[in-house]
Amino acid sequence: MIKRNTILKNIKKVSLIAFSSIALISCSDDDDAPEEQNEEEVITTVIVKLTPEAGGTAVTLMSKDDDGADGPNAPVITVENLAANTIYNGTITLLNETESPAEDITLEVAEEDDDHQFFYAVSGAISNTEYTDMDEDGNPVGITFTLSTTDAGAATLGVTLRHEPKKPNDGTLTDAGGATDVEQTFSVTVE
Repeated sequence: MIKRNTILKNIKKVSLIAFSSIALISCSDDDDAPEEQNEEEVITTVIVKLTPEAGGTAVTLMSKDDDGADGPNAPVITVENLAANTIYNGTITLLNETESPAEDITLEVAEEDDDHQFFYAVSGAISNTEYTDMDEDGNPVGITFTLSTTDAGAATLGVTLRHEPKKPNDGTLTDAGGATDVEQTFSVTVE
């Protein structure tokens, strides 16, 4: 009987210690601040401004999607013709026009340039694009770039912004990975 009482007392003590430990752990003061979430920005408008390097009138390509990428309405796309055999200095601007005044998302991309990269895909009478801006580690960002046209004809310019791509990468979306913040293709005429 004494042995049984000792065993029961030991079981009670162990149970009480275990219960107290669980209670203390679950009620501990957690001073760690919650990890900051970088919510995805709403991008309603993509503006590509192309200025001829040799001088002349700038060309604007714009995609405006008032209900956002997830909305049911397709974006409204406006383009102007490009000149043949011309090198353009390009800049891209991203806006959230659901805000008033419109929020310039390009500023956030520039501030977080090590976590962002624009990718440009060309076809037809656009021969290539080249980055002219880099992040602090010397990796391309793509807010500014050059674009070269060839002889007259049809062309496309695809613009994709990736969040947290692998850097450096081989210049392809596949190698870069990351999440797509915005993606738009412009069909243009080179004359």
